[in-house]
Amino acid sequence: MTSLKPLLPKKNDMSVYRLSEAADADFERLFEYGIETFGINQALNYVKGMQKHFENIAENPKHYQSVDYIRSGYRRSVYGKHSIYYLSETGKITIVRILNMENPDKALFYRP
Repeated sequence: MTSLKPLLPKKNDMSVYRLSEAADADFERLFEYGIETFGINQALNYVKGMQKHFENIAENPKHYQSVDYIRSGYRRSVYGKHSIYYLSETGKITIVRILNMENPDKALFYRP
């Protein structure tokens, strides 16, 4: 089976992102839930769309809402029913968490 984990962009692409360990676990969990609830095809479509959204975040990190009131330096973008929390630092994006209905105050304890 092909890996669904987001890959770093090609060398000539200016947008670079990575997933924190917590975000990687979130990504795996939402994919598994999608398979169980909606079937493999819909789950694949959703995670592939989310990966494309990660690329959009990396290309335009300032486009999305700052959430300093939750955690200093963090931004949030929404994809489907998930909030994607990330940091933009010196040309790289770190996706910190991918949350559904979790409380961000408790879930965003991670600092890369």
